[in-house]
Amino acid sequence: MSEDIHDFLKNILEKLQTMDYVRPESLPNIDLYMDQVTTFMDSQLSSTRRHAEDKILTKTMINNYAKNNLLPPPNKKKYSKDHVLSLLFIYYFKSILSISDIQSILNPITDKYFGSDAAPGMQEIYNEVFGLEHEEMQHILKELARKYKTSLKTFEDVPEEDAKLLHKFAFICMLSFDVYMKKLIIEQTIDELSDPKPGAGRKKEQ
Repeated sequence: MSEDIHDFLKNILEKLQTMDYVRPESLPNIDLYMDQVTTFMDSQLSSTRRHAEDKILTKTMINNYAKNNLLPPPNKKKYSKDHVLSLLFIYYFKSILSISDIQSILNPITDKYFGSDAAPGMQEIYNEVFGLEHEEMQHILKELARKYKTSLKTFEDVPEEDAKLLHKFAFICMLSFDVYMKKLIIEQTIDELSDPKPGAGRKKEQ
């Protein structure tokens, strides 16, 4: 069992090391045209693709973000570093949050800090939150090891040829429940940001 856990963590670590966030020193220091923005995002985030044909960012996506008030308009068809930072936040959020939830959490940030000369600016905010990445990665690896070890203890009475599939299924279920619970917490926190009045519930959609 210990060998299984060691091999599992080794494989996970190798994968995570290729999925590093976009580092501040890699951000462009000049304004970019849309084609340059999509090229930059593709080059920086290619390791996060699940399939080779998956698109990181397209012109249509950028236009849709602008239409949905997620992204401030470009200046003379050029996108600043703050635009790129906003797109990075959108990219990380969109896999788990709806457009309306991303609006609720990101718009207050861009409304106040986008293009601001005062500190903190978008760059400082990005540096601060993603600077926690290394420490958080260690916690994630430890938690993955614990969950994987637990999954290997399930279905002890099944035939060996069935155990591997069922162990992986148990592991996926544990991770899925973890993601589900954290998503609920994120949504509740967003609702509290959108409705700061004590005791005031969010209006139900008609």
